[in-house]
Amino acid sequence: MQHDPLVCIEDAITACELILEFTKTMVEVDFYLDLKTKAAVEREFEIVGEALNRIKKIDVYILAEVDNWREIIGFRNVIAHGYDVVEDEIVWDSVNRDIPKLLKQLKKIAGNL
Repeated sequence: MQHDPLVCIEDAITACELILEFTKTMVEVDFYLDLKTKAAVEREFEIVGEALNRIKKIDVYILAEVDNWREIIGFRNVIAHGYDVVEDEIVWDSVNRDIPKLLKQLKKIAGNL
């Protein structure tokens, strides 16, 4: 089954927005101690990575505007399959450093599809 790349982009945008919403009032230590939020954020990272992976299979050139899309897909795989090696510090850093930038890039792509 072929997926619609715009739907995949929209799914990734929604996941990024949810990550930011879930963590907006948190500081780092709050995140580490809040098991529900960590689980929810990790799930949304899985959705982002899977959406980008689906787009890659449809038309890799759509991802040209996304910095580090390979690493994002790889991060999804670590969270999904290497749950025992996921480091909270890396997830938290990605929430704050990568997600705002990725969200901006995804919205730009969505506007061009």
